[in-house]
Amino acid sequence: MCSLDALKIDLRALADDVTTLQVHLDDSFFEAVEALDIKHGEVDAVITVRKAGNAFELVIQTDGTVAVPCDLCLDDMEQPVHSETTQIVKLGEESSETDEVIVVDENEGMLNMAWIVYESIVLDIPIRHVHAPGKCNAAMTEKLNELSAARSSSANRETTVDPRWNALSNLKIED
Repeated sequence: MCSLDALKIDLRALADDVTTLQVHLDDSFFEAVEALDIKHGEVDAVITVRKAGNAFELVIQTDGTVAVPCDLCLDDMEQPVHSETTQIVKLGEESSETDEVIVVDENEGMLNMAWIVYESIVLDIPIRHVHAPGKCNAAMTEKLNELSAARSSSANRETTVDPRWNALSNLKIED
């Protein structure tokens, strides 16, 4: 199991300057965050923190590849990820989170970046992921083609329509 401690930042201990954190994420990271869509991967993450008083600007850059299931054949496929995300974090009275700002309890002062980094990776993956043409699992592609042919032949057969529906087609509202 991966230790996510490398992605914890003590905001109170940061100097009023720029701090850079470089982390290599591998299979153990995706297992530790219980990633559903990502099977494994090799991603380098660079987190740059700019401090200004009690506010912090975090820039998360990721670069690498992850394995996701192909939408057609379900075999794993390599998907490159290159993202850059900016997040504003503030120290406050109690922890809260919105789309724009994360507030970290000033008494605790610790920010766990693991989920934020994971989300930036996931958001860079296209909604539809399929292998390049000809790279899908041949057995699965053949089965899909068979099912598609069977479906189109059954759709081409004439189906009897309930006469009540035919009567409804005569009801047309004219403007």
